[in-house]
Amino acid sequence: MKKQTTDRTKGGTPNAYTIPGTEVRMMSSRIENRTYHIFISKPNTPPPPAGYPVIYLLDANSVFGTMTEAVRIQGRRPEKTGVIPAVIVGIGYETAEPFSSARHRDFTMPTAHSKLPERPDGKEWPEHGGAESFIRFIEEDLKPEIERDYQIDKNRQTIFGHSLGGLFALQVLFTKPEAFQTYIAGSPSIHWNKPFILEKSDHFASLTKKNNQPINILLAAGELEQHHKSRMNDNARELYERLAVLSEQGIRAEFCEFSGEGHISVLPVLVSRALRFALHPEGPHLSMG
Repeated sequence: MKKQTTDRTKGGTPNAYTIPGTEVRMMSSRIENRTYHIFISKPNTPPPPAGYPVIYLLDANSVFGTMTEAVRIQGRRPEKTGVIPAVIVGIGYETAEPFSSARHRDFTMPTAHSKLPERPDGKEWPEHGGAESFIRFIEEDLKPEIERDYQIDKNRQTIFGHSLGGLFALQVLFTKPEAFQTYIAGSPSIHWNKPFILEKSDHFASLTKKNNQPINILLAAGELEQHHKSRMNDNARELYERLAVLSEQGIRAEFCEFSGEGHISVLPVLVSRALRFALHPEGPHLSMG
């Protein structure tokens, strides 16, 4: 019987698997000395006349592969899956781990130390409070480069964040709602700075009057997260109820709770639901029901 062997390069190292149609580049923020790994996935189909929809994905080290493969598979048959092809732009860090401590600084607004939630391991939180600079990096550095190199539909831009990334997505929504048309906030860490979120949501209606384009918001959490003291489910549902009443102003909100899923296990199902929410062939709002 012929012995099976693994295909290897000349150096004896197994060939690495790469996802088709993807690239990774380094980018630095012009306003701060911070460097990011930018993961990009482009569809293998021609762009529509208006350009590709785009999803800006936070914590790319953890979920870029999951989202890219989901779009690559589901985008092949939009009429059946409800997902059209899109460019995925993941913002990650120089690490082999799924998460970097640098996310705490990038994803959070300044808050009083006395009001920070207790860290599960009892240690001090990493540096935080740099979200405004991170927003500027996305808007002033990252988006122009992506729009230069890819055909992007600026009217179909989504931001996807989970946990602190979900909190960041909400901070962008409430301070710069015109930045994206669709906001995905999975298991958002609203408890990190709840007074800020509630205050800004109260004034959100007046902000949206300046924005003529509808805004689509998906809030989600895993069922098992409701037992955590951070009250992620309750906080997300409470915020959804505040936003749902703004439907006449073009705010389309949805809340999903995924049965049997916890804070981390929720990610794959959240990605799948988010794609159907953001990439429906006729527009995000038609994916709701």
